[in-house]
Order: sequence, then C-alpha cells, then structure tokens
Amino acid sequence: MLSKSGRFIITFNGEIYNYLSLRQELQGLGQNFIGGSDTEVLLAMIERWGLETALSRSNGMFAIGLWDRQNRILHLARDRMGKKPLYIARTRSSAVFASELKAIAAFPDFVPEINACAVAEFLAQGWLSDEHCIWRNVFKLPPGSILSFSAGDLLALRDAAELRTRTYSWWSLTDVARNGRKNPAPADDRELVSNLDNLLQKAVGDRMVADVPIGLFLSGGIDSSTVVALMQSQSTRPVRTFTIGFGEPTFDEAANAAGVARHLGTDHTELRLTPADARAVIPELPCVWDEPFADESQIPTLLLSRLARRDVTVVLSGDGGDECFGGYSRHLLTARLASLLNSNGPLRRTAAMGVGLLARGLREDIIDALPLPNHLRRMIQGDRINRLAQLFGGNDADEMYRQTMRFSQLQLTPEQTVTDSGKAPLLNDLLSDFIVRDMIGYLPGDILVKLDRASMATGLEARCPILDHRVVEFSWRLPNTAKVRHGQGKWILRQVLNRYLPHHLIDRPKQGFDVPIGAWLKGPLHSWAADLLSEPRLRRQGLLDARRVQNCWLDHLSGRRDHSRPLWAVLMLQSWLETMVEQKASGPAGMFEPAQ
Repeated sequence: MLSKSGRFIITFNGEIYNYLSLRQELQGLGQNFIGGSDTEVLLAMIERWGLETALSRSNGMFAIGLWDRQNRILHLARDRMGKKPLYIARTRSSAVFASELKAIAAFPDFVPEINACAVAEFLAQGWLSDEHCIWRNVFKLPPGSILSFSAGDLLALRDAAELRTRTYSWWSLTDVARNGRKNPAPADDRELVSNLDNLLQKAVGDRMVADVPIGLFLSGGIDSSTVVALMQSQSTRPVRTFTIGFGEPTFDEAANAAGVARHLGTDHTELRLTPADARAVIPELPCVWDEPFADESQIPTLLLSRLARRDVTVVLSGDGGDECFGGYSRHLLTARLASLLNSNGPLRRTAAMGVGLLARGLREDIIDALPLPNHLRRMIQGDRINRLAQLFGGNDADEMYRQTMRFSQLQLTPEQTVTDSGKAPLLNDLLSDFIVRDMIGYLPGDILVKLDRASMATGLEARCPILDHRVVEFSWRLPNTAKVRHGQGKWILRQVLNRYLPHHLIDRPKQGFDVPIGAWLKGPLHSWAADLLSEPRLRRQGLLDARRVQNCWLDHLSGRRDHSRPLWAVLMLQSWLETMVEQKASGPAGMFEPAQ
C-alpha cells in the first residue's frame, strides 16, 4: 500500500488490534482515510509520528517491510513477541526478505547451503532459535526489532551476519523484565487478580473484533479455558470451540475440554486423532514449517487448524500462559528446589550423581509396568529424569536452563556443538531467569512458530490474547508467589479462572498438547521411521553420525530408553531433506553436506 503523500510503500503481514481507536485519534488531528483497513492507519501513523512511535502505539502482531522513497531506505520490523515471522537473506547481489523461507528460496540469486550449526541446535532441542536459520546467510529479525539500510549500505554489509548488526530494538523484553522486577506491582492478592482479570478482558475483547467468523482452540487446560471463559462472557452467542482427542488416555484432554465447553455453553467440535491421521499428514510437515521443526504437537495443531477452518476464519488460543505465569514443570522445579539449586557446587553435583544413577536404572518398559498416575509416569519417562540430573549439575542459570531444554545428551552430529547466544539477562532469581529465557527463546522459536505456520497453512488467523504486551508487562511486575504457589504453577491465572469455572474443572495436573510419538514409532510409524533412519541413507547425506542414530533407534525399539523426542527431531530433519530434494531446491550435488 502507498501512503497518502506517496513517500512510503508498505508490505504488511498481521493485525493491529487497536487500529479503530488510533484511526479516530488521527481523524481528530485532521487525517482523512480512503478505506477501512489497519494498514492504512499504520501508514498514516508512520507519516505523522515516525516508524518507532507508530509501532509503540500499535497493539498487534506483525511483520513489516517499509520502503522510504524519499530517503531510499528499507525498514523491516517485527512485533514485540515474535508472533509473525520475518526472514532476511543476503545474496551475492541483493538483500531479500519474506515471511516464508520458500519465497527466499525462489529468488534467482539465492544459493541454498545448509547451516551445520543450525542442524546441531535443532537436534538438541527440536526447534531453531532466532540466532540460527537452516540456510546459511539467512537470519530471522528478532522480536521487537527494526532493521534499516539503504542500497548503498549493502556494499559494506557483505553477508547476513554484517547485515544483522544493523538491527535495533523498538521494544525490549529484557528491559521489560528488568524494570518489572525492580518495580513490583504494589497490590495485595485480590487486587492483583482483579487487575489481571481486567487486562485479560481487554486483550480478549480486542482480539474478538473481526468481520469474519471467530472461534477458539480449547484444550481444557488453564490457559485456553481462561480465554474461552472471557470470550463467552463478552459474546451474545455461543463461542465456537475446537479440540483434538487421542485414543491414548495419558495424552487425552478432550474430556476436560468438553466439560469446560458444556459449563460455558460453547458450540463445541471435537476431532479424534488416530495414528493413521498422523501418518497421512507427516509428508506435508516440511512444506508447512519451511525449516526442520520437531515439536510433535505440530501434528494435532495442524489438524486442529484444518478442523477450525471449516467453520471460522479467526481463532484465539491460550498460548503464552505458561511463559507469562510459570506453568512449565521446569518452573515448578526451580521454585521447589531453589535452595538446592542455589547452593554450592559440590552439593548440587552430588544430587546430580544420585539422580543420574536413578535414571540409568529405569528402563522404559519397567516404568510402563508401574502403577503410577499419568502425570507422574510422564515426569519420569523419556530423558526428563536425565535432564533433572543435568539441571543439578549446571554451573549457572544459563547452563541449568540449557540442560533442561535439551532433548538428551546424545551427540547425533559429528563434532558439532550448540553455541549459546548469551542474550538473556540475569534477574537474580532462578524462576525469573528461566521464564525470561522461555520468553526470549522457546516462545518465539517453538510455540509461536508451531501456531503461526499451522494456522496460516490452512488460511486461519490465530490470535494470542495472553501475549498482549500489557499482560506480558504486568506479568513481570508480579511476585513469584503469584506465579508458583503451593506446588502449582500459574496461581494467579487459576484465581482468574475461578471466577468463571467451578473448581473441579480447574484443579487438574498439567498435560500439555503432547502426542504419543514414542509408542507410534514402535507401531504404526515404524516402517516410515526405519526407512528414514537407515544407515546407508544417513551415511550418504553426511550430516549425522549414522552409528549413533542407529544405536538411539535400537535403544528406543528395545524399550531400554524412550528416545522419541531426539528421534522425532532426526526424522523431521530427514523428512525436510527429502522434501528439498523432491522440490529440486537443493541446488548442486553435495549441498546437503555441512558447510565448512
């Protein structure tokens, strides 16, 4: 779109939720509008106030390319939390930007070459941070950032790393976290709960404004239940809700979602996911996510998006609740074990040795036979107990966090290590240190990538009211006891939900949106997996240590260890490589060898 004066041209992906009030303000200043879009309002703000002020006044999710025809400068900008993607490539003669890697790969001057460091990071955690892209000389604009440059600048900025040095923050999560810890909210529990309730009401209400049908992804957990309760309280008709169910009871939250839907009176739709459904959608995953991506809940998220798209065009989700209010098991661990984790190194290392010995003595088939509650069984399954040992052995907050996020200690790439960006601040308490690292890395790198790519692939727009910047900023002013209390996470969010739902629909162990990939790899997905993990194929590609991958696979099949998560990462990498070959996007032979 061209600005009114003709100075600016914008390309814009996303939504500005408060554009109507901004439009009214601009009209009061004498601004005239031709149409009714938020893009026109954004351009008018940029012309009147400048880019940074326009962005700071905007409440939304967006990736923006803005060409200043007068100064001949290109500005690229991304929303505060990184909901919308923005990739930037430096080719031999150009700088290229797009919302999808497949667009950059189509540019004639782009030569795709795999980034071996990105492969190592991906296999360690199942997703790629903003520090890495699967292709060399491509990077992601960090959340809350602007990159500005002219054509002349490209003469000096010869590669992506140099180009990236031009980025600067227009909104900083690090600053928000630090300022929030220094200036806590001066209120008692009751006031804090009421303040959060009011903020969430506004955030949900802003995201319900749409001229198309709107619904919600409902898992039955605390986050999505809170959002749907606030939606229904502001709606004159039943809200459309959608959920996925599994045949395996350990992973199935469909009954919880149905209970919440019945109580609130929503128009509820449920889809039962089978291994055959998962197998059928797997070939599409590399095309949907562009880069290798191995959060196994990508499968139900994609199928849930397709289910919702039959009836609505916009959905709200509960994403962000765990990051804002301390909902992950690692947050509970840091709160429960704070005295031990903050103690001297020898004591922590002794605890690490003890937990490590326990982990080596637990076979997965033995765990399966134990009469344990589902949430406890899942806590000690897989490599989680090994990660607990690594947590105890960490030297500082960065190392402790990194160890809890690793899939395993398996080294599946030959002589490649995962580097730490070191960009997360230290906030002087371990719970806050973990939460800020989740918000800076895991949230934009995994959670929002999963939601955005799955929804956009089906023509569905997903909105996250809990990630409204006002809610995020408020969350950092809360005391830790408002997040983790009495051994439960998200205490304050539970108190808000208590105002709308009865206690029995709230007080349940956290399940998450996990998928029984471990069992499926031994059963209905075995043949597909065995083919991709064959030793000749791995040796031919040269990216992975074929022997170690095979040992990992055999260990998993025997029941000695649950390696489902690192194996799923390898399989997603293999599927992505196969798709690149099929699409003839690989360029010259040998491109899939790690770059030297």
